[in-house]
Amino acid sequence: MKKIISKIVLAGFVAGSIGFVNAQKIDAKAKKILDDVTANYKSKKNSYFKFAFGSGVNGTVSKNEPGIYYTAGDKYKLKIMETEQIFDGSKIYNINTEDKEVTVAKPNESSTMFSPINYLTSYRNDYNVSYNGKKTVDGVSADFIKLTPVKSNGLKYIYIYIDGAKKQMLKLEQHGNNKDIAVISIKEYKENQQLDPNMFVFDKNKFKNYLVTEL
Repeated sequence: MKKIISKIVLAGFVAGSIGFVNAQKIDAKAKKILDDVTANYKSKKNSYFKFAFGSGVNGTVSKNEPGIYYTAGDKYKLKIMETEQIFDGSKIYNINTEDKEVTVAKPNESSTMFSPINYLTSYRNDYNVSYNGKKTVDGVSADFIKLTPVKSNGLKYIYIYIDGAKKQMLKLEQHGNNKDIAVISIKEYKENQQLDPNMFVFDKNKFKNYLVTEL
């Protein structure tokens, strides 16, 4: 579980834009749905997601862990298991409380940082996109969208389930070529809250006993 989370959370350091736009096939209906959801989230002062992170193999989720995610503009904070990730608009801080380690890096222009909604925008360069009809998710009739990598990136496909009426993502499934599966299910969503001014600030004084590595 920890290995899978680390691979996803640290994706911002290694996942680059593939850039084969001319080879892409993007369904117009699916594109509109994804763009509408993205615009909805971007119109908010800030957003909060409480989610369940599931992982497993052979398409079956065997473990679930709770997570929370705050975002405001281009800044965000993620917490899941022993890992916390902060992006302050300039640098990404990966904090592992179990190993007492902090990794600091600057994202490059082509990086795709982790978030429960990162595929809503990264599809534009990296994936073929198809609309696959409706499926029920937690009692909600959801638009079912499939993303397939344009070029091999370790993933077989991604499924995204959207509440079209609210223009919100309900669930995301990431299926790897090695049969790993990672699922993010949104359990609670809030917007335009009064957030702590230091929500997206890394306070090094709180991590004096940690090993800090700058990449």
